[in-house]
Amino acid sequence: MNEFLEQFLIESRELVEQATLDLLALEQTPESRDRLDSAFRAFHTLKGAAGIIEFPAMGRLLHAAEDVLSEVRAGDRTVSLDLISLCLACLDQVVQWLDEMEAAGNLPADPGPAADQLAARFKAGADDPGAQIAVAVAPDGPPPWVEALLAAYPDASAATAVRYVPDAGCFFRGEDPLGLIARAPDLQHVRLAPAAPWPPLDALDPFRSNLIIEALLGAGAGAVADHLRTVSDQIQVYPLAPPGRPDGVVSERARAILQAQIDLVLGARGEGFAGTLGSAGRVAIAVLGQAGLATSAVAHALAESLTAADPSRFADALADVLEPVASRAADEVSGPADPGGPDVVARALRVDVDRIDAIIKLVGELTVVKNALGYAARRAGEGEEGPSLAASLKDQHALLERLTAELQRSVTAIRVLPLRHVFQRFSRLVREMSVSLGKPARLAMEGDATEADKVVVEALFEPLLHVVRNALDHGVEDAAARLAAGKPETALIQLRGYREGERVIVEVSDDGRGVDPDRIREIAVARGLTSAEALTPMSDEEVIELIFAAGFSTAGAVTDLSGRGVGMDAARTAIERLGGRVTVRSRTGEGTTVRFLLPFTVMMTRIMTVEAAGQVFGVPFEAVAETLQIARADVFRVGAAEAFVLRGRTVPLVGLGATLGLAGDGDRPPTAKVVVTAVGGQLNALEVDGFGERMDVMLKPMDGLLAGMHGVAGTTVTGDGRVLIVVDVQELLD
Repeated sequence: MNEFLEQFLIESRELVEQATLDLLALEQTPESRDRLDSAFRAFHTLKGAAGIIEFPAMGRLLHAAEDVLSEVRAGDRTVSLDLISLCLACLDQVVQWLDEMEAAGNLPADPGPAADQLAARFKAGADDPGAQIAVAVAPDGPPPWVEALLAAYPDASAATAVRYVPDAGCFFRGEDPLGLIARAPDLQHVRLAPAAPWPPLDALDPFRSNLIIEALLGAGAGAVADHLRTVSDQIQVYPLAPPGRPDGVVSERARAILQAQIDLVLGARGEGFAGTLGSAGRVAIAVLGQAGLATSAVAHALAESLTAADPSRFADALADVLEPVASRAADEVSGPADPGGPDVVARALRVDVDRIDAIIKLVGELTVVKNALGYAARRAGEGEEGPSLAASLKDQHALLERLTAELQRSVTAIRVLPLRHVFQRFSRLVREMSVSLGKPARLAMEGDATEADKVVVEALFEPLLHVVRNALDHGVEDAAARLAAGKPETALIQLRGYREGERVIVEVSDDGRGVDPDRIREIAVARGLTSAEALTPMSDEEVIELIFAAGFSTAGAVTDLSGRGVGMDAARTAIERLGGRVTVRSRTGEGTTVRFLLPFTVMMTRIMTVEAAGQVFGVPFEAVAETLQIARADVFRVGAAEAFVLRGRTVPLVGLGATLGLAGDGDRPPTAKVVVTAVGGQLNALEVDGFGERMDVMLKPMDGLLAGMHGVAGTTVTGDGRVLIVVDVQELLD
């Protein structure tokens, strides 16, 4: 990708984010002239950028949106839910193009049809009821044309039937009825018939349409109606899917094609890997588009897989699509609502020039120290000894230590991003989920200017998404229940961020019903997560922590948003992998707050060194609860494993050397040295041969042949030049 196109992608994503925020704010306050002008400027600038890189399809679409916003500015049109939704759909299409450009390194192959379809919707008028296609089921069963179509294709597994009678003069308006039907999502069968008897050949007018087009499609009625919106007065759409089937479910034929792409990329290696992955990505995106499904998540995963030369992210994204419920959730929650994509990693940062100047100044001071140390080395080489040389070395070492610490802080400051980078992605998500669940809700953000390491900020989206979804689906009551409880009809979801020393705190709060400890106890026992006897001595706070247990859910059924019992568990796991902790605080009837305690940066990791099987290893300090020595007699067997009792609690004990597959000397001392770890809310213990020191290190991930090595977080180099392996405690104990 050339530098010019890369800059276009960076600036376009920023403009999309700004326009999205302005549109959502405009929906809440339609009278806000500032928000309207800001949204208009963002669309206008995006259109100009499209012209600069010669992307006419994007320019046409944005011009259509710009015209509608101009009418609002002139007072000829009012702000409505449909208008905002249409503008957001336009931005979704722009993001999809940006993803394709980032993955392929050039402009999309055929953007015209998608651009023209959306542009036509703008021209038809977002507020015109006539532009909406009625999709309804006849009370007396399907109409005769549907019965005849199904009889003609008895083996079809279609979800929707369409009857399209093009206007006789459609050709003069540049319309292509057959082309429009051919591009419909998941088209399966087409039948053509004359609208009137054909005249003799010498009397036939080739420029006058005389067709009835009937079709069966695998996509849902909503997706089909949306595709045919530009000819809404000429079609009938009849849903065939059984009740409860969602729009955009992948057909068996499409599923087979997608599975083939997964098999293809997982077996691809070597010189042709990038070409194979890119080809599979284009096929998958085309299939999903035809099925009426969102493609942004797969496009994001494709870009990441191409960058990392690893097909797993792309394969995982396609695997999610192959599960109907998961694909529905991805389409409704992640796809349309996130202009940046859930897993987009920023490849460029905008840095304050003052921070660059500070680093340049530090480099100058380090050069002075380097020269001073060189002079001291020459003195030592000439045989000089005594307190004068020792004092000089000591002073220069102290100065070097101070400058190194300042340089570390300055470089860390360059890598930081404001929490706004992830917070603002939830404005539209909350809007979409609120509509989907039928629960009025609004999002409030506080402390979004708080900064943290970009790795931390970018990794926050997924755990925050799980918690926000859980709050809306389980925590927040419906409007009637809230009014009955004396609460405002609209629920409040709050994202809050702030610094506490070297920690960044992120909180998700809701004003819903709160967590009922008694209900948690019932479900925990019913699902076999624990026993009634084990729950008896536990406090309400300890019981509430069970919501993070794998498989725990208070939902009576699986929905598009939750109910599988993986969300809160996944959130805690993701935060702990960043070196953070998760706590929850809840009051029945008043609401719940989930709190993430995160490190400010992941560049530096504090570790504790231990000895095992004659080698030295590092253990991340955040995983260490305490160290202690216990008598060997206090260790007892539990089946094939060992354990001991710590303050009335049974703690499993494993040998670090044996777990890593290293043979010890066979002699076990009478006293066991133990590192007690706290991971995932569970206490475990590692037996080691000795305790070492604490140190701050720059952790380097395993790569090459050692990439993905189980139980190893990475390596670092110690002061004496040795390579130190740092273990991943959670992976080691799984």
